[in-house]
Amino acid sequence: MKYTDKQIQEIQFLEQNIQNVFLQKQAFQMELLESQSALKEIENSGDDVFKVIGQLMIKTQKSKVKEELLNKEKILELKIKSLEKQEKSLVENLEKIREEIVKSVKK
Repeated sequence: MKYTDKQIQEIQFLEQNIQNVFLQKQAFQMELLESQSALKEIENSGDDVFKVIGQLMIKTQKSKVKEELLNKEKILELKIKSLEKQEKSLVENLEKIREEIVKSVKK
């Protein structure tokens, strides 16, 4: 029975990790949506583009801001993919342990 207790603790740990990964992924997805929205606005804007740095709003080149946002978008997409892989692995481990518990309980 101690083996099952250990597995239950492991399940709880995995569930917490899955929740944390999900929240991180959700935050990056929101940031990605904001970047994509900003890119659309830049495309529709005139030549004057401003960037907020701290408490200052500074006029900057449209091409520079666009490049920064595109790079940020690529990085965020990579982070999201990485978190999705991590989430998938955690879920697979969780399911494996659950199956082991079911097997041991049926015995």
